Amino acid sequence: MSITVHQFPCLSDNYGFLVRDDATGKTACIDTPDADAILAELAKLGWSLDMVLNTHWHPDHAGGNARLKAETGCTVVGPAEVERIGTAPDRVVDEGDSVALGETTFVVINTGGHTLGHIAFYDAADGAAFVGDTLFALGCGRLFEGTPQQMWTSLQKLAALPDAVTVYCAHEYTASNARFALSVDADPGLKARTDAIFAARERGEWTVPTTIGLEKATNPFLRAPLLRPDIADPAEAFGAVRAAKDSFHG
Repeated sequence: MSITVHQFPCLSDNYGFLVRDDATGKTACIDTPDADAILAELAKLGWSLDMVLNTHWHPDHAGGNARLKAETGCTVVGPAEVERIGTAPDRVVDEGDSVALGETTFVVINTGGHTLGHIAFYDAADGAAFVGDTLFALGCGRLFEGTPQQMWTSLQKLAALPDAVTVYCAHEYTASNARFALSVDADPGLKARTDAIFAARERGEWTVPTTIGLEKATNPFLRAPLLRPDIADPAEAFGAVRAAKDSFHG
């Protein structure tokens, strides 16, 4: 089995992802940031939309649900909180549930913290994780609803995936994240990575996707206990690094 992932920019800094099960042609959209852009990409590729997989309720992730469902007849799958955007998912899923897209299986991981009910979709067979706003390249989501403990637990679930897993995060925030990372971490590996990131962005290149292994090695939020050895509790250390990012203006 295998999947094809088609990535495209939309809105100001979001990425859209169309995921096609190669065996059957069944196609899902990971979140719905921009219905016009998604429909245009589907038309360009000649694909039809069977399913929406929502990671959380925010409008730049679920705002296109109603239109896409009306125009394509797709099934909307996501956490219960998506109802806050106006329409409940056709199927509500949470930790441990499985979602079939043709012959591809996604396991649902609860990654609350950015929002209380945030989830990620993990395709173990193809080594791909669609993580919404939980984990970014060199970053993590702001804690709009959850606690540091909740987000730290969620990040540890993702960090426990194999290092080679490809991580599809939902925004191009990497240059900003890199500037913050350099302010709190002097690791040479981070410096080499950020140099490459800044050069890529100067060329107009994307920095998403990333990998679990790369984030474990260089992401300050996953490295928080190492960066704040003065704080014994790992979740509290993470909370301190997250608070520093929230006030960072570099």
